[in-house]
Amino acid sequence: MPLTQAQLRAHIFLIILDKFSNTEERRREALAEYFLVTMPNVSQEAADRLAGLIPDLMPELYSKWIGEFADRLFETVPDEQLQHLCDGTVENNAALGLVFLMFMESERMEKEVEEDLRAYALKHSGSDDMGDLVAAYLRGKVDALRAEVAGEKEQ
Repeated sequence: MPLTQAQLRAHIFLIILDKFSNTEERRREALAEYFLVTMPNVSQEAADRLAGLIPDLMPELYSKWIGEFADRLFETVPDEQLQHLCDGTVENNAALGLVFLMFMESERMEKEVEEDLRAYALKHSGSDDMGDLVAAYLRGKVDALRAEVAGEKEQ
């Protein structure tokens, strides 16, 4: 039995969100590691404190971007292909992740992500600098997702 559009949207959302989700502890560790690599003069303690200052982007921004991705899929991909893409197999979940990456790397989305991160950082910290840090971290997260998806496709 075919999935409804709401079921397809929920599947897409959960698969993509799972690719980005981490526990709060793991998210902070990843941020601290990123800061240590990109800012060699920063101490572990400073990197840990800085990581704690960056709010979790998940609820607001990831939801927005995944929603836009799903909207674009519904506009451009025939229902039969969407049904197949959302069948829950490892291969199709990896393909969904890859298509999401391509969507996020589009010129329009790169510009929108930068704008969203700056607005988010300004709203939550009052500083554009925090938006630059978060943008760089998110780019790293997308690169990690790309590597993960490539690994899943090879299996």
